Parts: sequence; C-alpha cells; structure tokens
Amino acid sequence: MSENILGTEKISKLFIKFSIPAMISMVIAGIQPIIDGIFLGNFVGPNAMASVNIVQPFMQVIVGFSMIISVGSLSFIGRNLGEGKKEESQNVFRTSLIVLTAISLAIVLFGRLFSKQTSVLLGANEVLLEGVSTYVKTISVFAPIMCLMFLFGFINRVVGKPELYLKGMILSLIANISLDYILIKQLSLGIEGAAFATGTAYVAAFFVVVGPMLNKNNIVNVFVGKFDKSVIIPMAYNGSSEGVTSIATAITAYVFNMTFMRIAGEFGVAAFTTINYISQFGTMVMFGISDGITPIISYNYGNKKNDRLDDTLKLALKVNLVVGVILFFTLFGFGEQLVSLFAKGNKEVLNLAVNGSKIYAFFFLMCGFNIISSGYFTAIGDARASIIIAASRGIIFIIIGINMLPMIIGMSGVWLTIPFAEFMTVIIGTYLIKKNDALCPKVV
Repeated sequence: MSENILGTEKISKLFIKFSIPAMISMVIAGIQPIIDGIFLGNFVGPNAMASVNIVQPFMQVIVGFSMIISVGSLSFIGRNLGEGKKEESQNVFRTSLIVLTAISLAIVLFGRLFSKQTSVLLGANEVLLEGVSTYVKTISVFAPIMCLMFLFGFINRVVGKPELYLKGMILSLIANISLDYILIKQLSLGIEGAAFATGTAYVAAFFVVVGPMLNKNNIVNVFVGKFDKSVIIPMAYNGSSEGVTSIATAITAYVFNMTFMRIAGEFGVAAFTTINYISQFGTMVMFGISDGITPIISYNYGNKKNDRLDDTLKLALKVNLVVGVILFFTLFGFGEQLVSLFAKGNKEVLNLAVNGSKIYAFFFLMCGFNIISSGYFTAIGDARASIIIAASRGIIFIIIGINMLPMIIGMSGVWLTIPFAEFMTVIIGTYLIKKNDALCPKVV
C-alpha cells in the first residue's frame, strides 16, 4: 500500500513520484484559462481576453471550495492512515464527497440565475458585461464535475495512484486546445465557446481520475465510510488556507482589474491579464510541488517521523527556489516575447505589459518559499499558521500595497504590489517556521 511507501521510501524518490506529477498537473490546470486567453486574444480581441480575466474570481470560487475540501480531506486522511485509523479515513472521504457535491450544486444555481449580477460585482463595465455574463453562465454548469475531479484526483494520491491526476490533466489540456480551436477559431463562438471548451476539458479529466474511487479494494472509495458531520469543520479548517489562497487570487484579480480599469481602461486590464497568465504558469509549478509533498508530510507527521518531515521540506524549498530564479530571469529577459503570445499586434497593451513585467518578475524570487511554507503547515494540521501565510501574501499586503504604492510611484506601484506582498510574507513565514516546534531550525 502507498502508506508503507510514504513512510519508508527514500524522500527523493517519493518527491519525484508525487511532486512531479502534481506539479505538471497544477500547471495544466492553471493554464486552462490561459489557453482561452490565447485563442480569444488572437482571434476575437483584447476585450474578449479581458472578459475572461474579469471572470477569474468566479472561477476561483469553484477552485477554492474544491481545494478547501480536497486538500483538507487529503491531509486528514493521510494523518489518519499514518496513525492506522482506517475507518476514520473512510468517513472523512465520504463526508468530503457529500459536502463538495452540495456546494457545487449551489454554485450551478447561483451562476445560472445571477450571472449578470455576478458580472457587475466582478467589475465588468458595459463593454465587457455580456461576455463576462456568458462565461459565468456557461462554466457554472460544469462546477460539480470540476469539484469532484479535484477531489478524486487528490485522494488518488493516498491510494498510490498520483499519476492518474496527471493523465487526466494532460487529456484535459488536449481537449481544451482542440475545442478552443474548433469553437473559437473555426465556429466563431467566442467567449461561450471558450467556457464550454474549458468545462468539457474538466469532464474529460474527471473520467480519468474517477476509476480508483470506484474500486472497492482501495482503502478509500465511494462505497465505504459514513457521513460524519463532526469532521466537516476540522476538515474545512485544515484545508482553509487553500481556500484563502483561492479567495486571495480572486481578490487580487478583482482589485487589480478595478485599478487598471480606472487608470488605463480595457487596455490596462488586458495588459494585467497577460502578466497574470504568465504568473499563473509559474505559481502553478510551485503549488504543484507543495501539493505533491502533502501526503508525504501528513503521513510521516502522523507516524511521528520528524526527520523525514525536515528532509521533505528542505528538498521542496530548494526546488522551488531554483524554479523561482528561472522564472525571474525568463520574465525579466523575455517579457516582450511572452506578452506577444497574448497581445500580438496591440501596441498599447504590449507596452503596458512589458514595462510591468520587469517589476513583477521579482515576485518569483519570493513566492516559492511562501507557497511551500503554507502547504507544509496545512499538511501537519496547523491551519492557523497556513492561513496567516496565505492571507498575508494574497489579501492583507495586497490591499495595503495597492492603496499605498501607486500613490507614491504611480503605475509602477501597481506592478510592485505583488512583489511587496511576497516580501512581507517571507518575513512572517520565516518567523512561523522557526517558531514551530516540529521543525528543525536548520531547515531555514
């Protein structure tokens, strides 16, 4: 069983087995809207691309609830298995399945009934309102499948099938690109086609990851366990930092969209969208590494093997630092070429984004440490520390920065806000790690 491997296999081998598939999977999940942006930006126009970015906070609501329940239950199940609590693990999974299904059905109703009100709330003006509303109404139909795809894909890791989530994501990528080409370029269905393509891509991934959950021989599956309302709050609380991250992403997108709309109109939103797409790619690599080590850390924490915890954390921090340095130099040196993928032929958008990319690039040097730190605390069940880190980098210092820095240095201050938030969070995260008794000081 995978729980024996988690407690005995060499850490470097476990890292490759769990983190590499998780990393690639997260990147693919993160670039789904980027694919839409590339097709819409090149074949429809910057307003269509800006509409997709405006709707991202709504997408993050779907992803956020999925992550809260999926990561919270994964950590809970991993620690229970490490302690030999089979029945409790099965009950946690059954409860997470029921709760997430109920939440996703509520999202469907809300998205279908209140799409225009939601679009206005997200900051869409008269130019973008119809496009944003169309995307919300269309993608909300796919919310149940999207939520369960994340849950099953994550739980597959504790039954020894981490590669299935990767295979599902690869299939979804192929499906999204193919459908975007057909629906946007060939059939000219625009934003509605983009939303349908993304939703259908998640359906394809769902059919790949659902298999182990239908296998009665696996220690957790859809046929065993009982609904236990007593685990809902601790499970959700344990995964709440992931929810805070998604909420923070939504808030960041909203705040920046409103700021750029005020300063530079639709072109400003389109410029931010291009940089945000590139940022999503980089951070998904780091989040993938963090998610990949969650079952390793949670199991060994339950098994009280602290030396394996330290080895896993050190390796993850080193890898994320290397990734951050590579991304920094890539965006700093090749920003124009990357931005041109989304804003080809539009000089105003191109200039705004290229100038911003050189400031924004510093974000990559610091975010890896914060992502791993937050993920670590989630894995060991210290939700409070994880939430503090997630909220600091994604909400508190974003709001402080966006209200303070533009007043001091103008447009550059807008681009500097996210690096500022990451820097301040590094200070907080370092303090929390040193304070935590479960970690050796030599880790940092």
